[in-house]
Amino acid sequence: ESPSLETRLTLSSSSSLLSLFPSIHQSINQSIKSIIMNVDEDNVNLVSKEGDSFPVATEVAKMSELVKSMMEEDAEDDVAEIPLPNVKATVLQKVIEFCQHHKEEPMTEIEKPLKSQNMADVVQKWYADYVDVEQVVLFELILAANYMDIKPLLDLTCATVASMIKGKTPEEIRTTFNISNDFSPEEEAQVREENKWCEEA
Repeated sequence: ESPSLETRLTLSSSSSLLSLFPSIHQSINQSIKSIIMNVDEDNVNLVSKEGDSFPVATEVAKMSELVKSMMEEDAEDDVAEIPLPNVKATVLQKVIEFCQHHKEEPMTEIEKPLKSQNMADVVQKWYADYVDVEQVVLFELILAANYMDIKPLLDLTCATVASMIKGKTPEEIRTTFNISNDFSPEEEAQVREENKWCEEA
């Protein structure tokens, strides 16, 4: 007995749908690959001194002129990682945190000379809190900002050091930064005399 017209139509429709599966599957695969490629292109891994890798949005990472130039030099190749052998992992995390926030809330330009010793009067609260750290961390951030060539971070950290010096005597500055005085009283008096014009200016 030959199949009914309804059965033949059903089989024909099923066959047509099955024939579409390979192209549908291929289309889905291409879409997934495209998404993955876009994600990869929008991120770069910054590698610390210890070898720790930190995925960062390309736009954020390019706040560093060093990273930006390295990516542009290798523009023809897929730059997956940027080695930063002079930056420790803990410091790199802090640097990335700064760059990410700066993209969302750009830092107020720092007036020179500083109008206050209180950094909260100089920049927004987030940035003032960011540099409220131990001296060793602050100086590591200065070195990292200088090495990675991140001007806003270098401005902020150096301004913080300047705020710690502002209005202090040489003795107070030595105490603040734990600097030993290598000058004898006679040598110090001579230096003061030679640089008297600085105090009068």
